[in-house]
Amino acid sequence: MARKVVTRTQTGVRMESSLLKVLKALAEYADLTLGDLLEGIVLHSFEGKAPFTPETQKVIAQLKSVYGCALTAMDSHKLEEQPR
Repeated sequence: MARKVVTRTQTGVRMESSLLKVLKALAEYADLTLGDLLEGIVLHSFEGKAPFTPETQKVIAQLKSVYGCALTAMDSHKLEEQPR
């Protein structure tokens, strides 16, 4: 498949700490940058497709356990940041 040339923008996104640790570890596991992993997740989601195989979902479950990430899709849009 032909590669597409894109323009990328550096962004400073705030994200829940344990979730970010899982994403970084998953990116390393998949030999991707964090940005490439996030782009893939978003592009799959935009098309209503699951971004991960069952095997990768097992890896994600292990990483969530390692990094203490208990968040689920039900928590989406319901997170409140702890005051500093």
